[in-house]
Amino acid sequence: MPARVRPATAADAAACVEIYRPYVLDTVITFETDVPTVEEMADRIVDARVMHEWLVLEVDGDVTGYAYAHQFNSRAAYQWSVETSVYLAQDGLRSGGGRMLYAELLRRLTERGFRRAFAGIAQPNDASNALHKAFGFRRAGRYPRVGWKHGAWRDVEWWQLDLLGPDDDVGPPRPIAT
Repeated sequence: MPARVRPATAADAAACVEIYRPYVLDTVITFETDVPTVEEMADRIVDARVMHEWLVLEVDGDVTGYAYAHQFNSRAAYQWSVETSVYLAQDGLRSGGGRMLYAELLRRLTERGFRRAFAGIAQPNDASNALHKAFGFRRAGRYPRVGWKHGAWRDVEWWQLDLLGPDDDVGPPRPIAT
């Protein structure tokens, strides 16, 4: 069965937690320090699926990765901007799954009228930097020593992608059609 990307549901929460667990516990890729519960992850998925997006990658019927977007900032003036993230199971890294997820995520966000996508990448992270660069993201800034994890201060580099062209006659982004 070929790999496929599909919208996530709350039923995917347990698989997403298991994918996310090693990132939380063993890396500085995320600044979360506690693994979310299945219920917390289900709430995140449901919340993202209202206006933004949460997708999963299935390989042979198993969820092996996910990507999502959420509001960049809660103030109304930021409604056209999203923050994106992608996570893959450890045994699925460098298999093209991240590209599949991001291509579909960015396509869906663009179609609904979002203008800018941002990614905050804890540094160093050459693989994530390369993925974002391949999709046309460009470096937008760096927050030095902004997070403390695993015994050291960590930098976050912000990357930005313009999803749509000139901002003439901009209407608000549209929610996910149900």
